[in-house]
Amino acid sequence: MAAPDFQYRDAREPHAARAGALLRTHPEIRSLIGRTPATAAILLTLVVAQLIVAALLQHAPWWVIGVIAYTVGAIISHALFVVIHECTHNLVFARTRWNKVAAIVANVPQLLPSAMSFRRFHRKHHTHQGDYAQDLDVPSRWEARLMHGWFPGKALWLLLFPLFQVLRLSRVRAMPLVDRWVVLNWIVQLAANALIWVALGPRGTGFLLLSFLFSVGLHPLGARWIQEHFLTAGQQETFSYYGPFNRLALNVGYHNEHHDFPSIPWNRLPALRAMVPSAYNALAAHRSWSLLLLRFLCDRELTLFSRMVRRPPVSSGTP
Repeated sequence: MAAPDFQYRDAREPHAARAGALLRTHPEIRSLIGRTPATAAILLTLVVAQLIVAALLQHAPWWVIGVIAYTVGAIISHALFVVIHECTHNLVFARTRWNKVAAIVANVPQLLPSAMSFRRFHRKHHTHQGDYAQDLDVPSRWEARLMHGWFPGKALWLLLFPLFQVLRLSRVRAMPLVDRWVVLNWIVQLAANALIWVALGPRGTGFLLLSFLFSVGLHPLGARWIQEHFLTAGQQETFSYYGPFNRLALNVGYHNEHHDFPSIPWNRLPALRAMVPSAYNALAAHRSWSLLLLRFLCDRELTLFSRMVRRPPVSSGTP
């Protein structure tokens, strides 16, 4: 039996062509392009709220910390991740540097200095979707084989999702991993972590770390990584989510809309869908992250190889 592998496609990603066609027939879409400076106020509110919750839990039992991290902290941390994503696309401020500064601030309660590294590689995800050598949203072949097809492996993969993301950096050859903004991100985060440890102690710090891990991992919110580009319905390679979590996740579920028009901020994506309903209602979409999470864990046919890849690894030695 042949070893499992990704599905390969020669055609280009669908978003640029669809966006061009929509702009030709609906030029009013351009009115949605712009920035939302009010996102900065949401950013500060979320940062302060997360730190206050951590302060309130610094003497709580660990089981209480775990429950609050899963039910409250993860939602706040995930929303901060979406704000970082908005800053990555320069959708908060007009100047790129202020978007970077805002992303670094949003990163503080998450403890792991990832905002600037995410910025560098997420933009590659948009311009090289499905390119194994450049799109680090695609799992590495070794991790897909390691976790192939079995419930505990896929659960472990989601639980340790940030670790696997970091390990994918070994695939990158064409661009440096560090620049001055990445260094600044690390300096600010390490200084903030020291202050958090002193002020909030191990339990407050533990709450922040658990909140971050749950927000991107083994949690209904973590199903977003499956929703966005896993092949869950035929050969369609990008999916949106239109469920209730969008209200708490700043519309991050509108993923086809976002990939088509990454210059439209989060609060205008529903208006985009309403403006051209025939374009997006015709696409398969998800309505529940919770059900998708269960499907991913239990369906042996839905694996980390369930991705569309445009370019095979550059050599047999590519990880």
